[in-house]
Amino acid sequence: MTDATYRLRRLFNPDSGRCLDIAVDHGFFGEKSFLQGIEDLPAAVSTLVAARPDAIQLTIGQARLLQQQGGRERPALVLRTDVANVYGAPLPDHMYDLTLPSPGLAGVKLDAACVVVNLFELPGRPQVREACLRAVLNAKVDCERYGMPLMVEPLVMKESATGGYEVNGDLDRIIPVVRQAVELGADVIKADPCDDASQYHEVIQTASGIPVLVRGGGRVEDDELLRRTQVVLEQGAAGIVYGRNIIQHPNPAGMTRALMSMLHDGADAGTAAAVLAGTA
Repeated sequence: MTDATYRLRRLFNPDSGRCLDIAVDHGFFGEKSFLQGIEDLPAAVSTLVAARPDAIQLTIGQARLLQQQGGRERPALVLRTDVANVYGAPLPDHMYDLTLPSPGLAGVKLDAACVVVNLFELPGRPQVREACLRAVLNAKVDCERYGMPLMVEPLVMKESATGGYEVNGDLDRIIPVVRQAVELGADVIKADPCDDASQYHEVIQTASGIPVLVRGGGRVEDDELLRRTQVVLEQGAAGIVYGRNIIQHPNPAGMTRALMSMLHDGADAGTAAAVLAGTA
């Protein structure tokens, strides 16, 4: 048995101990709206690689776009290993979450730093929660076999006015699902921000020392994103996993550099905005 913590050293910056993971695995979920900004995925990945984030999150079919580039200085690979149909509107009658066979082995073969699996909490859909629990339990066994770190993504959702789901930022709903992910053996947590970001230390506390990366979710204005990032970092988050707020931005590389300045150089939201604008 090998130690998964060795691979995690490739995910987190050795000086700051933090991580920016850019999620570009959206095509896995079969929703056309998720493809905005990544229609030409090879070009998008090349742009992100040049901006040098800590990690890029991809699927088994697209990991090659990262791993065939450069050498050991390239961003680490975070491998998405499950696919679900929970993001559409209206919601389908039958909902599922399916996981790759042997996700830990898939991560080893693709030289990933870790693999990620969802843990959904959806209103009125206990069968999806059960499927996720089975997926996490099975992934943990496989990841331990191959020394592959497991990132669990606990997502608490609520019904939206569009007929689909949206993020539920209720702290009292987020905390128990995060804690369950830790109890299941997560090596890293990827969780949503709560409605009041100044309370995020409670999420950090319930993670019991397991690093928490904060999910970006849907596209928001730059100033809101940078302010939220500053707050969750001050609250103890070990980093961020942003997708649409980078890949759908007019300047993905600039936004990457701005966020990296916050994570690793201690920049506040104002300084990061200047980095984004090219004036700092």
